[in-house]
Amino acid sequence: MTWTTRGSRTVYENRWISVREDQVTGPAGDGVYGVVTMQHPAVFIVAVDDAERVCLVRLDRYTTGTGWEVPAGGTDGEEPEIAARRELREETGLVATEWAMIGRMNALNGIAEAPEYVFLARGVRAVADDGAEQALEGIDAVRWAPLPEVLAMVRDGEISDGESVAALLYALIHLRPELLAR
Repeated sequence: MTWTTRGSRTVYENRWISVREDQVTGPAGDGVYGVVTMQHPAVFIVAVDDAERVCLVRLDRYTTGTGWEVPAGGTDGEEPEIAARRELREETGLVATEWAMIGRMNALNGIAEAPEYVFLARGVRAVADDGAEQALEGIDAVRWAPLPEVLAMVRDGEISDGESVAALLYALIHLRPELLAR
């Protein structure tokens, strides 16, 4: 069965999201489906240094509290790689010489239209940074962790942000292709 939309109305909108209610017919019959649409795609950056350590940021999210994540943010209408470069610098004070888009994903695909792009950044180095951008983002720490430690952080729930977990999986697939079953 395919979904049929019989009507739609926007119930809320701001510069980041739009929320609409759709009158639908789906597998369970007629009903209302709420959909959140991100105004712009998001980017996630897995920055890896020459020692195969991953850069993480700790920030306080209004909805979920404090936790470790990969650097990320909205594209604000920019091309995804341009936004990824900006977000990495703003959130960590780092720049990278090598960039590769390693994945595309959809956040909360049961309720949202939220495309996301995952980038691997290599050739990473620090630039002059006063930490003001981090403070504005709610970032209180930036740290480097070896890949096995990052995986343990996911296992132990220290990294619980689903999008960071997915971005790290894309990076692991890219960095360790021998782990893929053939």
